[in-house]
Amino acid sequence: MRNYTSFNRNEWAKLAPLDKVNITKEELADIKSLGDVIDLTDVHEIYTSLISYLHLVYQQKKNAQKAQIKFLHKSFSPAPFIIGISGSVAVGKSTTARLLQLLLSRTYPELKVHLMTTDGFIYPNEELKRRNLMPRKGFPESYDMALLSNFLRDVLSGKSDIVYPLYSQGLSDIVPGKYGHVKNPDVLIIEGINTLQLPESGQVVTSDFFDFSIYIDAEEDLIEKWYMQRFRKVLKLNKNKPDNFYYKMANGPLEDAIQLAEETWQMVNLVNLREYIAPTKERASLILHKTDGHLIDRIYLRHI
Repeated sequence: MRNYTSFNRNEWAKLAPLDKVNITKEELADIKSLGDVIDLTDVHEIYTSLISYLHLVYQQKKNAQKAQIKFLHKSFSPAPFIIGISGSVAVGKSTTARLLQLLLSRTYPELKVHLMTTDGFIYPNEELKRRNLMPRKGFPESYDMALLSNFLRDVLSGKSDIVYPLYSQGLSDIVPGKYGHVKNPDVLIIEGINTLQLPESGQVVTSDFFDFSIYIDAEEDLIEKWYMQRFRKVLKLNKNKPDNFYYKMANGPLEDAIQLAEETWQMVNLVNLREYIAPTKERASLILHKTDGHLIDRIYLRHI
């Protein structure tokens, strides 16, 4: 890819500082998403170098902010360093986001790191039904981009307490009356399939708000396999949870549930990936490419 420096796993690992991040297998298991595969070797060979580089870029931004304040002779509330994480459904975005939050906080304890997802900016199911968008849930038009835009502008303004909606995977819907809060973090990690997308309106480009962005990449057939594996595990976990979205499927004929998941992949997730997610890959500052077993085999770093 043009404008990127490519590293294999060994080359990237050599960039890491000698000191290893202190993290346990138990902590890693706690943050790992359902169906994802990651171990301490990944932390040491991939993520130690990554957080070191992120801290370097973070320091560059802080120095630029200080220079601007000095030049203008005016003080203002500095915006947080914003990291966007994108990629397909089931590719491992959430694991990467939680791991980066843990590692940045652990390695640089002076930093306040907040993690959130863009799922909360999808329209509630009732509104999606009203707009006839339920079959397009997850596509760009199913998100309230005006709400997301206002949120990001508040973040950049240095506002002290910014509220955002919360989404529940168990309900498969926005949680009524519950909100997340962003309260002056040093680093804000935003994870979601749409973080690098160009909306159809062309009015809001979320990636323009980011200081650094990461795209997690893999071949389509692998992502489909991971998606189906995760779906089977979700059914097992929710067989005795009547309030869960997957409860009826988990207690119905397995072949019907599997067929529905395969259709959802083909008609929704794969189309979304091909048309809206994958084309944004080269907007990212860094690309983590995965192969069998969620193994990161190549890293692509955009030239500054």
